[in-house]
Amino acid sequence: MLLRVGELAKRTGLTVRTLHHYDEIGLLVPSMRSDAGYRLYRCQDVARLHHIQALRSLGMSLADIGTLLDRSSPSLAVVIERQIQLLERKIADQTQLRDRLVALHRQFENGDEPEMDDWLKTLEMMTMYDRYFTPQELDRLPLYQADDARQAEWRALIGEAEELIRRDVPAADTAAQELAQRWMATLERDTAGDPTLLDKLNAMYANEPEAQAQLGISKRVSEYVIQALAEHKLAIYRRYLSPDEFAHMRRHYPQRMQEWPSLMARLRQQLERNASPEDPAVQALAQQWLDMLHSFAGNDPATHGKIQQANEQEPELQASVWMTEPMKEFLGKAIAHLTER
Repeated sequence: MLLRVGELAKRTGLTVRTLHHYDEIGLLVPSMRSDAGYRLYRCQDVARLHHIQALRSLGMSLADIGTLLDRSSPSLAVVIERQIQLLERKIADQTQLRDRLVALHRQFENGDEPEMDDWLKTLEMMTMYDRYFTPQELDRLPLYQADDARQAEWRALIGEAEELIRRDVPAADTAAQELAQRWMATLERDTAGDPTLLDKLNAMYANEPEAQAQLGISKRVSEYVIQALAEHKLAIYRRYLSPDEFAHMRRHYPQRMQEWPSLMARLRQQLERNASPEDPAVQALAQQWLDMLHSFAGNDPATHGKIQQANEQEPELQASVWMTEPMKEFLGKAIAHLTER
């Protein structure tokens, strides 16, 4: 069965202009054209369109979607699984909002009204967290339950980072690297060592300007800490790599670091649901993990071996509790199966 562009637009709810744009940028090129030059779409094209729209609903840009589809063509089952998770979160958000409104209505009926300023600030913060975390996750998120001492600790860390930035201290400086290590240790503690909570916290921070204001962590401070952490890790890897290998890694490693939390979160979720390392969703994660490695380490297995040796021998590279030993073993089995095929 072949569909012309107008028919495909009507059946999917997209505009013809959108489909033309996808064709022009090479994101969705129709498999055939009629003798008159009309675009004709086959079943495979419609499946790719579903990939595109599903990934867009997860917040990816068209450029990133094109790169991902052309590089690894993720399983449609994996994409649909992510869509289901997103819809379930939206349903949970709406249910929580209704429950909160019912509770507020009951509170006003009883004549129990808090101070307006405090009430609005608290509600704003709670609503922001509710958009990203389930009630069960909030119960496990120490940062959400932060007491005065924990808040003071974060203010001190933020103040140190701001002072280093004010003094133009490079991210490669020992002081910056030491701050980054303490920052990450505190963040691991306040996310209960759960990469899923970390991933959602990162999404909230990226999408909600109010989160940056409430937490007091500016984008500049966040980027500085991440760069300092990258410099700390690179200084360790440098002892294992040749000058050319290290130069390649230095160029690419910092840009890819922020993708690890999402990968770790999805890996842990698959492990917790007792998925097999051979499961298509797990295999897709293993492929993404390998793609990430190749992006900053190149394709030489000898270089990969050196990086693995560093990861196994250096305590500071093993310190993260987000990537647990069971997760490492699970990932190793998935990668082994993937490379044997």
